[in-house]
Amino acid sequence: MTVWGTGTPRREFLFVDDLADACVFVLEHYTGESHLNVGSGQEVTIADFAKLIAGVVGYKGKLVFDTSRLDGTPRKLLDSSKLLDMGWRPRTSLREGLERTYAEFIAGNYRVS
Repeated sequence: MTVWGTGTPRREFLFVDDLADACVFVLEHYTGESHLNVGSGQEVTIADFAKLIAGVVGYKGKLVFDTSRLDGTPRKLLDSSKLLDMGWRPRTSLREGLERTYAEFIAGNYRVS
């Protein structure tokens, strides 16, 4: 499996159910006018993310990093401190979110177009 870039950039992921939960939480607890970022607050390198996906789907092959492809932005992490300070926390780990999504895909509940 070829992964574009070096695998060193870091990304933040949030499970969709946690996003929905955060939206309800904000509606119930926030009256301010400024925006709130919603994020997990946790980063993972693209290399570790690729390895995690491989483990979840049972891929036993080799991951090859194509360094002729650009890495893109080195880091994408939201400042979710306002929301976290209000007491909201995501409930779903990255692994659990991937496992649940993959199970739904295998069950035929997602279509790739």
